[in-house]
Amino acid sequence: MKLLFDLLPVILFFISFKIAGGHKESALASLQILPGADSIGLEQAPILLATVVVMVATMAQIAWVYFRHGKVDKMLWISLMLVMFFGSMTLAFHDEAFIKWKPTVLYWVLAASMLFSLLLRKNPLGLMLGAQIKLPELIWLRINVAWILFFILLGCLNLYIAFNFSTDTWVNFKLFGGMGLMFLFIIAQGIYMMRYAEDIPATATPPHSADNPADQEKPCST
Repeated sequence: MKLLFDLLPVILFFISFKIAGGHKESALASLQILPGADSIGLEQAPILLATVVVMVATMAQIAWVYFRHGKVDKMLWISLMLVMFFGSMTLAFHDEAFIKWKPTVLYWVLAASMLFSLLLRKNPLGLMLGAQIKLPELIWLRINVAWILFFILLGCLNLYIAFNFSTDTWVNFKLFGGMGLMFLFIIAQGIYMMRYAEDIPATATPPHSADNPADQEKPCST
């Protein structure tokens, strides 16, 4: 359920684009409240409507996370700011190129934040997963570097698909291609980590308690 919740804005973006693609006149009519709606072409309507949907869905997701947990993960805030910025630019200029840049910028922000942490001699993934798995420092370094390179390459791939193929192909890639590659990479990383995982002493694991912040459910991130 958490995975589905994390992907909800992307799924709604995909569904709304596909539905609008089959009902372009209705999609165009629903966009008449936008400034400059008279200049929106029929072929632009599906991606613009999907952009509105993903902006609203992301705001709703943030609101629910805050209501449920009382705080929102930093990367969710960054994702929201990027969606609102690139989405607003897409709607203002009726140019889908802006929203196509959003995933790439998010991937590169993630890569940059992880690289910055490594330069400060911090272990970003170790801080997140250290309570579940214990690895030698060299292995943590390799895993962090692998994720940095993966995010950089995924951002480049998104741009290649976005500006060398149709918008329909890009929308398909955004849900199935990008997320599919992410899942495969996570599986590969999990297998690699298990090869070097060390046993965590029972005393190192804090007892389960509703008052222990480490045991409380953490907000999702995208």
